[in-house]
Amino acid sequence: MAGFTYTTLTTAIQDYTEVDSNVLTSTITDQIIENSELRILRDVPIDAYKKQSIGNLVTGQTTINVPAKTLFVKGVQVYDSTSLSTGSNSWLEKKDETYLQEYIPAETSTGKPKYYAMFGGATGVTDTTSGRLFLAPAPDNTYVFKIHYEAIPDGLSSSNATTYISQYFPNGLLYACLVEAYGYLKGPIDMLTLYENKYKQEVEKFAAEQLGRRKRDDYTDGTVRIPIPSPSP
Repeated sequence: MAGFTYTTLTTAIQDYTEVDSNVLTSTITDQIIENSELRILRDVPIDAYKKQSIGNLVTGQTTINVPAKTLFVKGVQVYDSTSLSTGSNSWLEKKDETYLQEYIPAETSTGKPKYYAMFGGATGVTDTTSGRLFLAPAPDNTYVFKIHYEAIPDGLSSSNATTYISQYFPNGLLYACLVEAYGYLKGPIDMLTLYENKYKQEVEKFAAEQLGRRKRDDYTDGTVRIPIPSPSP
C-alpha cells in the first residue's frame, strides 16, 4: 500500500486541479488537508485513534479534565482501589449534568462515583482546555480511573510526513482534499460533485472496515459468506 506523504499529497492536489503553488500555496493546501482530515474523523470512528488515560481521582473533587486533544469520550472506568493492580472496576453511566445535580444536589456528598457528564467542550489541545467530566457523587477516595476516548491525531504537515489516514485511507483523503480544493478554486461544479461522490463511496467502504470487519472475528462471529444465487431447477 503506497499511501500518501505530505509532499506527494500536496503534489497530487495540484496535479488533479491543474494549478501550481502560485495558486494553491502551502498555507492553502495545509488548510485543505486539515479540513479534510477533520471531516474524515467526524465521518468515521477510527480504531487507530482510540486512546486510554489513567489517573487518580481527588477526594471530594467533582470534576476531572479529559485528556488533551479529546474528540469524544467513549467510556469511563473507576476502580475499587487506588491501584490498578488490585480491586475490581465498574463503568460509570453517562448522564446529563442536570441529572447529576438532581442525583447529588449537595456537592459535599461523597462516595464511589456512579455517573459522569461532559461539560466545557472537548476539543482543546491541552488537558485544561479539552473539557471536563463532572462526577457524582464526588469521590471519597483517590480511586484509579481510566478514560477511554478518541483522540484528534497530529495531521499531515511538513514536519509530520505520514499519518494513519494518509497510509490506510489515501484515496478517501485525496477525494476529500479535492472537494475542498475545488470549493476554494470555485471550480466546475461537475468536478466538485464527482469527487464528493467518490469520497462518499470510499468513506462507506472505510466505515464498513472500521465499524464492521474490525469489530468481528471468524471464531466468535463466523466467516462472512456472500450468498450466490443459483438457477431455479
